Amino acid sequence: MPGNLSTPGAGVVSRAFALLGAFDVDHRELSLTELASRAGLPLPTAHRLARELVGLGALERREDHYAIGRRLWDLGLLAPVQFELRQVAAPFLQDLYGATGATVHLGERDGGKVLYLDRLSGNASVPVVSRIGGRLPLHATGVGKVLLAWAPEDVQRQVLASLTRVTPYTVTQPGRLREQLRRVRREGYAQTVEEMSQGACSVAVPIRASPAGDVVAALGLVVPDLSRGRARLVSALQVAAAGIGRSLRVSLSESER
Repeated sequence: MPGNLSTPGAGVVSRAFALLGAFDVDHRELSLTELASRAGLPLPTAHRLARELVGLGALERREDHYAIGRRLWDLGLLAPVQFELRQVAAPFLQDLYGATGATVHLGERDGGKVLYLDRLSGNASVPVVSRIGGRLPLHATGVGKVLLAWAPEDVQRQVLASLTRVTPYTVTQPGRLREQLRRVRREGYAQTVEEMSQGACSVAVPIRASPAGDVVAALGLVVPDLSRGRARLVSALQVAAAGIGRSLRVSLSESER
């Protein structure tokens, strides 16, 4: 949550960003009073800025509450890596969906969360709580565990210091999660069993910027059960992730010419 920006020296842009930064995964809709409080702004200032941001499409007004506007998501997709990644990944996600019929996830790490860049809903009736543009805990999702396994040590320490329980099956013991992360790096894939939603299991693999380089994103599938067919799903994911990585490298190199 932003700090107090009510001092005269704070610029309009800083105050507007403080207002937008008041929203997070646990606060997707806020009243004007909540918005002002979380942004650290006087109520009249928050009201004026919110009105302007609604007019620009950065915020949406929903009766007596505000929510992030679609315009911000559209602008966010123009960030070079995200834009290129979604563009090149799209056909591979479609192929993966066609081959498995499962819900397909494309995500990248955003601090201590996984940001979902794309999602294709599967055929099976599985409870999936993700949404495009949404964020979920790294430690309770398949794509999140992949991203956490290759995250810097300081990020891992921060996440492991605050493991929230989402379902009765969420791993909240730091030692056990660290062992899982070591296994993810060793085996090249992560899995969860009802850790984010009861009745949903996931498996995910890394997407690399180069064959042995940095992990820039994760590709995952959500299915009702992993007791059978896990090897087939992992193989399909790895083929798709390798294709995305190759296409991303070609696209980025061409854009730099």
